[in-house]
Amino acid sequence: MKRDIFTKEHELFRQQFRRFAEREIVPKIPEWNQRGMTDRETWRKAGAEGFLGANQPVEYGGAGGDFLFDAIIMEEMADLRAHAMMISLHCDICMPYLTSYGTEDQKRRYLVPAMRGELILGIAMTEPGAGSDLASIQTRAVRHRDHYVLSGSKTFISNGQIADLFIVVAKTDPAAQPPHRGISLFLVESSFPGFRRGRKLEKLGLRGQDTSELYFDDCIVPARNLLGEEGKGFRMLMEKLQQERLCIAVASLASCRRALEDTIAYVKQRRAFGQPIASFQNTQFKIAELATEVELGQAFIDRLLVAHCRGEEIVKEVSMAKWWVTELQKRLTSECLQLHGGYGFMLEYPIAMDYADAAVQTIYAGTNEIMKVIIARRLGLA
Repeated sequence: MKRDIFTKEHELFRQQFRRFAEREIVPKIPEWNQRGMTDRETWRKAGAEGFLGANQPVEYGGAGGDFLFDAIIMEEMADLRAHAMMISLHCDICMPYLTSYGTEDQKRRYLVPAMRGELILGIAMTEPGAGSDLASIQTRAVRHRDHYVLSGSKTFISNGQIADLFIVVAKTDPAAQPPHRGISLFLVESSFPGFRRGRKLEKLGLRGQDTSELYFDDCIVPARNLLGEEGKGFRMLMEKLQQERLCIAVASLASCRRALEDTIAYVKQRRAFGQPIASFQNTQFKIAELATEVELGQAFIDRLLVAHCRGEEIVKEVSMAKWWVTELQKRLTSECLQLHGGYGFMLEYPIAMDYADAAVQTIYAGTNEIMKVIIARRLGLA
């Protein structure tokens, strides 16, 4: 069924990005997955082509388009299984903090080169002892005249090895009550004294993404690199998590569609007992059920994309989409792997990595259990 949320300009943009990706990204995916990291040149090329700022203000080098342009990139990257290059993290999770809360100086220093692909962004929230419970973070930032001294550690940080600038969550008032009122955000350059990258972590899936530990050993952060106001960090994080979770739902659904399409092609050509396994009723029923759920998920996500572009507050609905679609991705990839039989367990078939890559979707950006808590609260059940 044709989707009706995209204009002619959106579809032309999709074609342009697909051509760029097939030329500059697809040939590099095996190397990225082997190395566990992307290369800087591809980021610069993406910036030069205008793909790192489609939804950002024109005055800082962006294209000034709506969020649908960035959603197209998410869908295309998921369809290509180009998970190593985290364009959505860079553009749709990190950049909005600078656009919304950054000073003019911060925007000129960081937002402009980020859109050119010359400066790669990351965000550092999670700690060894604090994941979904952000109010429990232990990283501290103490003010000393014209700078802050940042002490603590972060883990599971995407772009941890390659990023040049991190949005770091830290406590400036450990005694604040409630605790979240003591949280602030800082723009930390990888060149700052006391900043240290830890291990590049080995993961079950998303092998091409560099996920790392970060350390702040009395890291010196200039006062002008405070993002927004002291004590307002938690509020800023909550405001931006709507878009982050929508990004995950968009990409997750696109991954579901690609895995299902590949499985349909496989069962049509794979034969057992003298006939294609697509002719077996069990195969037909499984695929019919999964295809229906993908279409249901797409209809819901498209509705949310339109509402988000209108500026609506859809935290409850985005939380619903994040948990439902990512659970679907885990279940769908499991069913599709089963339909591949023994070949599904072989890494030469993409469904094997689809299965591994799906595992984390229900965990990051707030676990699906947290999503259900948010939904329940929004329904007045708390």
